[in-house]
Amino acid sequence: MRKILSLLLCVCIAVPALPQMIIEHPWKGKRVAYFGDSITDPRNRGSRTKYWGFLQQWLQITPYVYGVSGRQWNDIPRQADKCHEEHGDSIDAIIIFIGTNDFNAGVPLGQWYNEQVEQVMAGIHEPKHMVDRMRRTPIMTDSTYRGRINIALNHVKRLYPNKQIVVLTPIHRAGFYANDRNWQPTEEYQNKCGEYVSAYVQASREAADVWAVPVIDWAASSGLFPLMDEHTAYFANGDNDRLHPNDKGHERLARTLMYQLLALPCTFE
Repeated sequence: MRKILSLLLCVCIAVPALPQMIIEHPWKGKRVAYFGDSITDPRNRGSRTKYWGFLQQWLQITPYVYGVSGRQWNDIPRQADKCHEEHGDSIDAIIIFIGTNDFNAGVPLGQWYNEQVEQVMAGIHEPKHMVDRMRRTPIMTDSTYRGRINIALNHVKRLYPNKQIVVLTPIHRAGFYANDRNWQPTEEYQNKCGEYVSAYVQASREAADVWAVPVIDWAASSGLFPLMDEHTAYFANGDNDRLHPNDKGHERLARTLMYQLLALPCTFE
């Protein structure tokens, strides 16, 4: 037995140490455009450093920020056009974070597709011939949430066909009480069209299947939950603004995003 133990010990000692692997973040040093609303807008006073600012510090990402306070999905084509006008094709990737204001405004969810029977040529184990088939086409309308996403992603993917485009879901939201004309209840309440914010988050998730874009689920993965008093440390003001993250909240968003982006290429060249 002693001989066996001695032999095993010698074998273990003789095994050389494995070389240490160093993985460089695929988004390091890239140029990224950010489209969105007030949580992205550099002019929003809820925080000094936004999530994209932390990514700039940690990964040396050059940010091109086009988010504007109060904007909804129907503003994304305008933001994309402005980015293209100013930077052309020189950006590496696009991150879209928007949707909470669509919920607050009571934009109906709508549907992704219209469906109708049409004739199409087909030949499945038989000579090709005209057959009746149900066909679906994306609904392009500004009057619904899914229709707005259809318009926006159709536009952005055509404008930037060779760029990585990532969608972030809306995060959880509690009360925002700016003044008598801007008094937003918590997500515990439905909006004026009878929907909870979770339905808008789910529709944003569905965009991955409809438009072949990666969706990072911040609602589920960020950990931010402003409905709890214990989480007010992550938001601008525990009394009147649990909608906009503060610096600590943005740092948590950024850390979540940084690790999620490790699984995605920034460029395809």
